[in-house]
Amino acid sequence: MDPKAILAQFAPVAGEEARRAFVCDALRLKGFAPRVDAVGNVLAGEGPVWFAAHYDTVLEPRPIEEREGRWYAPAVGDNSSGVAVLLALAEPGAGAGYVFTVGEEGLGNLRGARAFLEAVRPRYFVAVDGYLGTVVPWAVGSERLEAVFKGPGGHAWGDRGRPSAIHALGRAVAALYALRLPPDASLNVGRVWGGGAINAIAAEAGLWLDLRATQPEVLADLAERARREVAEAARGAGVEAEIRVLGSRPAGRTASPELLEAAREAIGEAGMRPEERAASTDAAAAVLYGVPAIAVGAYRGGGAHTEEEWVEPDSLAQGLRVLQGLLTRLR
Repeated sequence: MDPKAILAQFAPVAGEEARRAFVCDALRLKGFAPRVDAVGNVLAGEGPVWFAAHYDTVLEPRPIEEREGRWYAPAVGDNSSGVAVLLALAEPGAGAGYVFTVGEEGLGNLRGARAFLEAVRPRYFVAVDGYLGTVVPWAVGSERLEAVFKGPGGHAWGDRGRPSAIHALGRAVAALYALRLPPDASLNVGRVWGGGAINAIAAEAGLWLDLRATQPEVLADLAERARREVAEAARGAGVEAEIRVLGSRPAGRTASPELLEAAREAIGEAGMRPEERAASTDAAAAVLYGVPAIAVGAYRGGGAHTEEEWVEPDSLAQGLRVLQGLLTRLR
């Protein structure tokens, strides 16, 4: 099957159930009897190496627009292109397994990859995700926190002087962004909310915080410092703060030397120079289970997670060659 033709059909499909049904139908056409596990992963095939592509998206897919040889649409690359290339690769009896996962994006917390690796524990795990030529042998870990500030609220004039939850929120955001970060870490307040009216002292306000690092000890230290700053901001403003974990992804090396070398060779054989980087992909879940894992890119494009995401559809054939070369070396 041509990955470009698969992408043209799959990319506009919106909704987890509809996308899962498409994947199952495509696998049946190739002679598989796909199975769906308890979390919604679609599995087919069997072997020492398993390839994975997540079919969940950040933005809702919509029909493709073609402009100057590029295809534009939300999620047309990440990860509709990964799914299309993996569906093109999948063949019964090829000595490999194929899993199409859920819960990679947003607050999914890698639940699909975690559930799969908990149940299967393959010899090698390859996540198909990202741009052509990239190799991800190291997982960027993350800690996602929610901080909610709570105060008494009141009338902006009649209760003037009472503590405000929004005041605490503002102090916390400023303090968080003032933290000194090591070069292999990041901090982002991705969402804030609170208050009810222009003339009401806010009784509640909150934020979502995303912390990332390539080393587990760095991530743990950053999370602890962030918690302290949130607590201090609440005390300074005279309100209470509640902090809860929204999700965690492990950090650390995922690829064994032989797996990394196989990926380098497959990319080189397909006419590219491998570009190694740390990233957060389904391969990160393998840190928890001691399974050698890697992520490889399968398409050329840009604008991931935006309305103007794009791919060069002809590049998917090159992505397929990378996966074929990798499978040849690992099975």
